[in-house]
Amino acid sequence: MWKRMREDIQAVFDNDPAARSKLEVILTYSGVHAVWAHRVAHKLFRNNFLFLARVVSQISRFFTGIEIHPGAQIGRRLFIDHGMGVVIGETCIIGNNVTLYQGVTLGGTGKEKGKRHPTLEDHTLVASGAKVLGSITIGKHSKIGAGSVVLRDVPPNSTVVGIPGRVVVQDGVKVGQELDHCNLPDPVAAQFRELQAEIERLQEDMERLRKGSEVR
Repeated sequence: MWKRMREDIQAVFDNDPAARSKLEVILTYSGVHAVWAHRVAHKLFRNNFLFLARVVSQISRFFTGIEIHPGAQIGRRLFIDHGMGVVIGETCIIGNNVTLYQGVTLGGTGKEKGKRHPTLEDHTLVASGAKVLGSITIGKHSKIGAGSVVLRDVPPNSTVVGIPGRVVVQDGVKVGQELDHCNLPDPVAAQFRELQAEIERLQEDMERLRKGSEVR
C-alpha cells in the first residue's frame, strides 16, 4: 500500500511542474485523494460491500469533485490534474501511467448491460473536457484532445480531436494536425468552409454565364 502511495505522489511530480513538496501533494491534490479513496471503495466493492463502497465513493466525490465508481479498475500511477468534474464509470478499465485532466468523462452511451464504459490502455492522455463514451478502447500512448467526443476505438500511438473524435496523428504520421490544446482543428467546420468555397465558385460561374447571355 505504501509503495503504491509513493508511486502516486511521484506521478504528480512527473506530470505537474507546479508540485513543490510531498506534503503539498499529500494535503492539497484532489486527484491523489480521489485515487486513494477509490482503492478503499474498490476493495469494498470486490468483497460485495456494495453500499459501503458507494458511500466511500460519494464522500470522495463531495470533497474532491471527482466521481469514480467503486467498480472501475484503475492501474498504477493514474494522474488526475485538478480533476473537478471528472467522471469514471463502473466498467472502466484504466491502465498504468494514464493522465486525465479536469472535466473528463469516461462514460456509457445508454442503458446497456455488461461492459459499457471505455478501456484506456497504458500511457494514454485525455485532455480537459473530453468525453470518451461506450465500450471502446483507447490504445497505448494515445492522446485525446480537449473537448473531443470519442465514440469509436482509437489505435495505439494516435492523437484524436474533434466532435466526433477523429485520428489526426497515428504512429508519428500526420493525418491532420498535431494535438494543440489551444488550437484544435475542427473537422466539421473545415467541411463547412469547403462547401462555402464551392458555393462561391458556383455563384461566380453563374454570374459569368448571366453576363454572357446579356451580351448576346
